[in-house]
Amino acid sequence: MIKIGVLALQGAVREHIKALRESGAEAVSVKRIEELNDLDGLVIPGGESTAMRRLIDKYNFLEPLKEFAQEKPVFGTCAGLILMAKRIQGQDHAHLELIDMTVERNAFGRQVDSFEADLHIEGVGEDVNGVFIRAPYIVEVGEEVEVLSVHNDRIVAAKQGHFLCAAFHPELTDDYRLHQFFVEMASQKKKVIA
Repeated sequence: MIKIGVLALQGAVREHIKALRESGAEAVSVKRIEELNDLDGLVIPGGESTAMRRLIDKYNFLEPLKEFAQEKPVFGTCAGLILMAKRIQGQDHAHLELIDMTVERNAFGRQVDSFEADLHIEGVGEDVNGVFIRAPYIVEVGEEVEVLSVHNDRIVAAKQGHFLCAAFHPELTDDYRLHQFFVEMASQKKKVIA
């Protein structure tokens, strides 16, 4: 069985674990660096990207996460997407720098501007329920990045190699297709590594 970790420093960890289990994976929360060792993939959940980065630094996760990502699939949602971006508008420094994209934080407005939308996600399906809460969006992507979903002319999901990201919270719905897509990515990658 594919084993996926959810970085449990902040955010909707339990919901991601439930979605991954519903998608056929073994799912565990990751609070210590050594827990990365036996995983086939990792989810970086939503939360607050600045606070998450402080916790990543506090627990010395930055380099281990980058090393993990060299071989293994990573899926970032909302704040996780921001952490994976190579460029963040209005900031001099990015975080993990995994996906060749520029993102804008809180691009859809404040908490009161949260909304849901049915999305077409390439390779995943039609009418995928996206929950946007203080969501970022992807301003531009590099040549290697595959745009998977656009909402109101804004890129809200993308994939580059074994990295997947979404500006919304798929874990807050009962629609597990995006998690299933990631579990399948991790399964394919495991076969290649093996």
